[in-house]
Amino acid sequence: MKALTLPSFFRPACLSLLSSVALATQATAAEGTVTVTITEKDKSQTIIETKPVTDQEALVQIAILLDTSSSMNGLIEQAKTQLWKIVNEFNDAKQGDKTPVVQVALYEYGNNGLSVGSNYIRQVLPFTRDLDKVSEQLFKLTTNGGDEYCGAVIREALDKLAWDKDGQVYKAIFIAGNEPFTQGPVNSQDACKAAIQKGVVVNTIHCGNQGDGENGGWRTGAALAEGRFLTIDQDKAIVHIEAPQDKEITQLSIELNKTYIMYGKDGRRGASNQVAQDSNASFYEKAGAAVQRALTKANSSYSNGGWDLVDANKKSGIKLDKIPEADLPPEVKALAPEKRQAYLDEKAAEREKIQAQINKLNEERQKYVAEKAKESGANDTLDKAMVKAVREQAAKKAITFK
Repeated sequence: MKALTLPSFFRPACLSLLSSVALATQATAAEGTVTVTITEKDKSQTIIETKPVTDQEALVQIAILLDTSSSMNGLIEQAKTQLWKIVNEFNDAKQGDKTPVVQVALYEYGNNGLSVGSNYIRQVLPFTRDLDKVSEQLFKLTTNGGDEYCGAVIREALDKLAWDKDGQVYKAIFIAGNEPFTQGPVNSQDACKAAIQKGVVVNTIHCGNQGDGENGGWRTGAALAEGRFLTIDQDKAIVHIEAPQDKEITQLSIELNKTYIMYGKDGRRGASNQVAQDSNASFYEKAGAAVQRALTKANSSYSNGGWDLVDANKKSGIKLDKIPEADLPPEVKALAPEKRQAYLDEKAAEREKIQAQINKLNEERQKYVAEKAKESGANDTLDKAMVKAVREQAAKKAITFK
């Protein structure tokens, strides 16, 4: 964390600029990209910045580009239910002595409800660690139309997203659709070549049979960007193996919510959205979404420093005395200043205890599922396709998996 205090004689010249910065970063504050808080204290301005990851964490960036034309309802349904499972692949991973944490970005393309001037492309979310927000937006996606331009959306994601420049960061695009990869005004092969030059792997997921995908250029695109060409049946139901531990894991997930302390302008929205995404996941319980979401909440990639005081303090390193009194929740305001940190520490310890219980249960669950999985065979769905590619490619960045 970096803090900069501006003397009072700079205030008139800088106040307008600082306000602009605050507005510009407001949308990304909760995402953990950059947080800028402007407070008035002793007639000076204090700016607090937090890094997207701590010194003990290793960044992973995954951009998901989904075709939302009229034939892709099944693809979106799979994405809704399996976001958590894909993120969970990194729960037990390590990059040296660091723990990988995942930022996710989301684009939709091929929807005639979008502007023709944008090539029917919309950035739904920039890179974010607010996974509840990703889930929220996935549940809002609808299909309509359309004209699918793969090259254009890849180019848009390359140019508009804040890709990390570190060569050891695993950076990947997953683009899914069913029309020819070569359609549109931007050459898809050039876009894929540009991606790998930037250190971004492009994985292509064709929704349909392998022959059509190959003939439509999906395999070539992946090869040019050192990615994988994958085919899935977007209308196939996700197979979830129900385990004896599932019920207790999902119950503990709800208990975790009691350890979150909302603060600031985004606090109420964040806490409400956490509950809403629990509900969305439970609606797809048969597809395993509720259990997978619980596992995400019990591990490092689930970070809510933009609205939760515990994560802001413990993960982002923001000190309580740097947060304006007006932004603190009533239960913290009611405490004497010298007792506030102890209250946060208590909530953090309670959270860690519940997370440890979830992870212990999951160890038992994984053994049960592994045995049952031998009986079920392969499943050509979005989660299986992405997980296989992620593991292979992340290993090239010295990320090891259990």
